[in-house]
Amino acid sequence: MKKLIAYLLLISSPIIVLAQPQTIDKVIGVVGKHIILQSDYYGNAQEFIKNGYTLNDSLKSKLFEDLLFQKLLLAQADKDSVVVKDEQVDAELERRMAYYLNQFGSEENFFNFYGKSSQAYKEEMRDDIKDQMVAQQMQSKVVGDVKVTPAEIRNYYNSIPVDSLPLINSEVELGQLVKKPEVSPEAKKAALEKIQGLRKRVMNGESSMTAIATIYTDDPGSARTGGVYNGIMRGQFAPEFEAVAFKIKPGEISEVFETVYGYHFLKLLSRKGDLIDVQHILITAKIDNNDMVLAKQKIDSIYEIIVKKEITFCEATQKYSDDKESKNNCGTMINNAAGTTRFEVTELGEIDQNLVFLLDKLNVGDVTKPTAFQTSESKQAFRILYLKSRTQPHIANLKDDYQRIQNMATINKQKQIVNEWIFKKSKNTYVKIDPEFQNCKFDYRWNFTKLEQK
Repeated sequence: MKKLIAYLLLISSPIIVLAQPQTIDKVIGVVGKHIILQSDYYGNAQEFIKNGYTLNDSLKSKLFEDLLFQKLLLAQADKDSVVVKDEQVDAELERRMAYYLNQFGSEENFFNFYGKSSQAYKEEMRDDIKDQMVAQQMQSKVVGDVKVTPAEIRNYYNSIPVDSLPLINSEVELGQLVKKPEVSPEAKKAALEKIQGLRKRVMNGESSMTAIATIYTDDPGSARTGGVYNGIMRGQFAPEFEAVAFKIKPGEISEVFETVYGYHFLKLLSRKGDLIDVQHILITAKIDNNDMVLAKQKIDSIYEIIVKKEITFCEATQKYSDDKESKNNCGTMINNAAGTTRFEVTELGEIDQNLVFLLDKLNVGDVTKPTAFQTSESKQAFRILYLKSRTQPHIANLKDDYQRIQNMATINKQKQIVNEWIFKKSKNTYVKIDPEFQNCKFDYRWNFTKLEQK
C-alpha cells in the first residue's frame, strides 16, 4: 500500500527540492524547448540519498524519467496554452517559504544554513515553482478524474498472477467514544479576563504583540516566532480563526474571539493574494484536576451501561461522545493516511503506542476500559475503544480488500493513460537524451534520440 501511495504522490507532484548541490552543469535531456540539466538530476538524487536510498540503476532510471515526464508536460502545456498566473505563483512561494521558515525557526537560522535570505532564495525558486505548477495543471488534464467500474476492478484483480498478489498484514477497524473534560465557568472567565487585559496593553501601546506572544501565549507553535504565522491559506486553521483573520484589514487588531483552542486576538500583518500573514495571542482556559475527575466519572458510567448491554456502543457514541467527527458514524475512526477505516498494527503504533497494547487481547465486539489520551487539539480527554473487526494476515482478495484493490486498479488505469499519452506526445515532440541514460529501463514508452555532447 505504501508503494501505491508513493506512486500517487509521484504522479501528482513533480519532484522539486529545496537545495541542490553545485555541479559543473551540462544538458542531459531536451524536451521541446525545455532542457534537463545535470544539476537538476543530481539535486533530486541527493534528496533520495539523504533519505537512505541507494542510487542504483532502477532509481537512476526513475529519477531521470520523472524529469522527462515533467518537461514533456511543460512542452504540451506550451501547445495547449496552459497558464499559471503570477499571483498564483506568489501565493505558492509564500506558502512554501512559510513552511521552510517554520522548520528553521527563524530567518536568521535560514540565512545561516543557506547563506542567503529567504527573499533571495524565493526569487531563485520562482521559475522552478512556476514550471511545477504548470506541469501539475497539464497532468490534471492528462489523467483527469479517473474512475474504475466494478468490472474493471474484477478484471484487474484477475490479471494479477497468484504469486504476485500482495500479502495484507493484520488490520483492525476501530470505534471510539470520547469524553472531554468540561472547563469550569470560573476558568473560562479567568482566561477571558486575562486575554482582554493583554489586548488592552497592546492597544494602549504598553506592550508589543511580539513581547506578549513570547511571554504569555499558550500556542507553542507560534511562541518562538512571537505569535507570527506566515502564508496561511483557507482551511488550515480553525474556521472561527479564519473568519476573523480573512476579514480584518492589514495592520488591524481584532477583538477577542473564541475557538476550540481557547481565546484569541490577532493582528493581520499582510495579505498576498489568497495568503495572509498574522500575529496572534492564544490563552486557553485551564482544566483542573476536578474537571478531569468529573470527565472520568462520566465516561466510567457510560462504560458500565455499555458492558451491561443496556445500550450499544453505536448508540452510546451518538448520545454521549464529544468527538464531532465520529459520533454520528458509530464512532468509526478513519485512517486518513490510507483513506480507509482500517489500520495496520504498525500504523496504530505510530499514532499512539498505547493502542497496540489496549487492543492486543481484545476480541471483536469488545470495548476497552476508559483510558486517557490526547486529542488532535492537544488536549487531555478520555475514550473507550471498540474493536469492530480484525483481519488475519492474508493474500489480498476481493471480498476482504475491495477498497484496496479498487485503489490499485485506479492507479493502474492512471498509469495506462499516462503511458499512452507519453508514447503519443513524445512521437510529435523533440525529445533527446544524453547517452548516459540511453539504456535506462523506463516505466513508460518513449520516443527519443541520443543527445550528442560536444
